[in-house]
Amino acid sequence: MEYCHKHNLVDPDQAGRERRFGIRVSLPASDTLRNILGDDWERLLWFTTEDERDKAYEEMAARHGYYRKTDTPTQVLEKIIR
Repeated sequence: MEYCHKHNLVDPDQAGRERRFGIRVSLPASDTLRNILGDDWERLLWFTTEDERDKAYEEMAARHGYYRKTDTPTQVLEKIIR
């Protein structure tokens, strides 16, 4: 598979590696964005090692500097293994 854009989520050198460790991203039941994305929306991100997954989880769970002081992200993060 060819990778022509730097924003692709999979590193071409690791494209064929098995990814067993994941993060499920979903929205809480009270989130109004569900009206747009649907009640069953979720995003699964997969990693080759547990350490890679845990580092990504910590980054995703941290409050980023680009949020306004009044913004509160409502994503639900769940570590998973397949």
